[in-house]
Parts: sequence; C-alpha cells; structure tokens
Amino acid sequence: MLTNSLIELDRAHLVHPVASYRGHERLGVRVLDSAFGATVVDATGRHLIDGFAGLWCVNAGYGHKSIVEAATNQLLKLPYATAYFGLGSEPAIRLASELADRAPGDLKHIFFTLGGSDAVDSTIRFIRYYWNAKGQPQRDQFISIEAGYHGSSTVGAGLTALPAFHAGFSVPLDWQHKIPSHYAYRNPVGTDPQAIIDASVAALRQKVEDIGGAERVAAFYAEPVQGSGGILVPPKGWMKAMREACREMEILFVADEVITGFGRTGPLFACTEDEVVPDFMTTAKGLTSGYVPMGAAFMADHVYQTIADSAGETAVGHGYTYSAHPVSAAVGLEVLKLYENGLLANGRRAGARLMAGLESLKDHPLVGDVRGRGMLAAIELVVDKAKKTPLPAAAQPARRIFDRAWESGLVIRAFANGVLGYAPPLCCTDAEIDSIVERTRSVLDQTLADPDVRSAMS
Repeated sequence: MLTNSLIELDRAHLVHPVASYRGHERLGVRVLDSAFGATVVDATGRHLIDGFAGLWCVNAGYGHKSIVEAATNQLLKLPYATAYFGLGSEPAIRLASELADRAPGDLKHIFFTLGGSDAVDSTIRFIRYYWNAKGQPQRDQFISIEAGYHGSSTVGAGLTALPAFHAGFSVPLDWQHKIPSHYAYRNPVGTDPQAIIDASVAALRQKVEDIGGAERVAAFYAEPVQGSGGILVPPKGWMKAMREACREMEILFVADEVITGFGRTGPLFACTEDEVVPDFMTTAKGLTSGYVPMGAAFMADHVYQTIADSAGETAVGHGYTYSAHPVSAAVGLEVLKLYENGLLANGRRAGARLMAGLESLKDHPLVGDVRGRGMLAAIELVVDKAKKTPLPAAAQPARRIFDRAWESGLVIRAFANGVLGYAPPLCCTDAEIDSIVERTRSVLDQTLADPDVRSAMS
C-alpha cells in the first residue's frame, strides 16, 4: 500500500497513545516499515538508529531469528492456553520458574499480565487483598512520587504523577498521594546525595503522618530510575533508604521495574544493584524485548502466603484472559537466554560508552545536565546554565527536537521540558553508540540556532 494511503487511513481511524489528536491529524503518521539490530527503517527507506528501543522495550534489538522461531514454534504447537481452571502451558510455567530464580530475595511468585500498566493495577488489587487478609482494611492509602510513571490505566494513572495523564481524567483519586521527586538537578536541598536521600525519607514520613499514620498506608511505589518523568536518577542508596523506611513503618514497598528491568540499567534487575528486595516488583517491556505483549508482577513469598491462607479453597478473583500466554512466555524464555548469553554484558559496555559520549557534550552552550545509568540516559537543555532556565515553550522542544533528530537519522525521546531521553537496544555496537552521540551534537547545534532559543538566551 502506498505510504500516502496509509497516512490517510491512519489519520481517519487509528487512535494513537498519548497524542494530540488534532495535532496528529494535521502532521500525519511516520510509518515504520522494517528493522534490524539497532536500526529502524521508515516507509520512505530512511534508516535511523533507534536510540529509544521502541518505547524503551526492544532491549535485545530487532530481527533476532531465534525469537521469531520460538514464537512460531509455539504458535504451531499451542497458540493459546488459559491459566484459568487450573490449566497451564509449559512455556509459562518455565518462564515463571526462571524469573523467580533470578529475582531479588523472596520474590518467588509471578503473576503474568499483558504489560506494565496492568502489572501495576494487579499489585494494587493484591495489596488491597493482602491488608484485608491481615485484618487491616483501613490501610487503603497509596503513596508514589512526583514525576513518577506507573502506567495509564484507570487506577494506575493516579499513581502516575505527570500532568498529561491526569488532565481530563479525574485522577488522581483521593487515596493516591505524592511526595517530591529526588530530581537531583533541580532539588531544593541541592545536589548533595545524602541531603537528597534524607529529604526524601523525611517527605515520606511526613506524608504518612499527614495521611493519618502508618496504620492507614498500604504501599509506596518507586521506580529505580524515574523514566517518563525525565529519566531522573536517584543518588546511590536512595532506593535502599526508602525501602528501609517503608519496612520500619510496615508499609509495602513496590519497585516498578517496567523500564529498568532486563538489562536497561546494567543488571537483569536494577533492584539487585540497589540492594533492595521489594514486596512487589513490576516488569514488562524488556521481558519479551517488545516482540509480543507481556508483563509480570513479582510477589514476595510472605505476601503470597498471606493471600493464599486467607482465601483457602476460595478463588482469588483476579485474572486476565491472556495472563501467562504461551507464545509470549516462549518469547520471554528465548529473550532471557539472549540476555544472559552476551547481551547484558554488551549493554554494560555500551552503556559506559554512551554515558562517556553524552558527558562529552557538557561543553555545549545548551547542555545543563547529563544523567543516566547503563543504557538509560538523558540530557537536559537550558538557555542559562547558571540559572538552569529551561528552553522556552515557544521553541516547541518536544516537536522540534524530535524532528531534528529524525532528520539526522536518530530516534530519541524528546520531552516537552527540553530533556532528551536515550534508551538504545543492548545490542548496540561502538560505532552505533558513537553515531548517537555525534547526531545528538548536530541536534544541539540546530537547536542552538533556533530563533526562539537564541531570543531566550539574549
């Protein structure tokens, strides 16, 4: 089908996620046609380095024949099996076992979902059940972090703390509370790591007190690195300190690793590097490298046993038609093999090279901050380094920076506040990492020449 025809069909019928509907109708879709390794090809034949791994999910890279074969073989053998009625399939059972073996601490029980949003929703339901089972139904308040992202489902969007996911949707709900982000570059307490950690712990304790005490609070949610909020990296020890505070107050701690899991920050799970064992851990994206939909909620043994003992012979009424889908599980097993047979190691090397390359851009007049962890990084642009003044809204950072990168042969995440986000596939070569950095410098130079930017700098 001709590209123009696809653009018109898209404009007329396909509702895109997190998009200005009128803006998208006006601009039209960019059609992706094929991909290999760390490269995507659009319908016009343009080759681009995918510096964002799709939506930070194609961790293994594109075109792995072994993944395609795993899916194809499972489709031919058993394309669907429900996990209801005590039924199951070998791939799902084996994947749950393999994940449990690699998970931090006692996160030995795996509930499969379709993606990250419903993994988060599942934890909310399980947590409600847990506290009811413990005879503490008054623990019905949930706390998350400003600039955090925990999905865009009806309930999860309220734990998310980004304005675009709240506007017009009547969220957050009255039992969903927020504390300030650790955001080191713009933290009111300054950049000292221990001061930031202390401020976050104090904010959590104060919020708990404001709600009515620890006996009212069910759970606290945190990402090891805040992704959609601008790739905000906490100081080393931050996750551990927050986890210990929750343990002391007997508040369940949920680590959202939908973005950070499966090698994105270096290890299979960021929590292991943070020396944290949460009560729940959510994953998706890299679980199948984005080849097919799948997510997972990891549940600590003490939580599972409490729920199981309370329910007894009665069914725990939570499930999805496609939970533990055999094709997705078969893909997950193969992807896990690829990670452990070289991709995790390559990702660590490539991540170090990426961070060094982006750090080399700090001398650019627009670069205020460079931050990251492994193959997850960001550059924050400013028009005044001393005052940390963001790019003006008139410069349309999200649109123009994305367009300039695209024209330069690079896909990145361009945030509306002038943050450039990076999450390349773990398979990237040295040459590809260097190209990401070189093309970024070109984008920065073009942005520096933007009349709206020049005007704000004068």
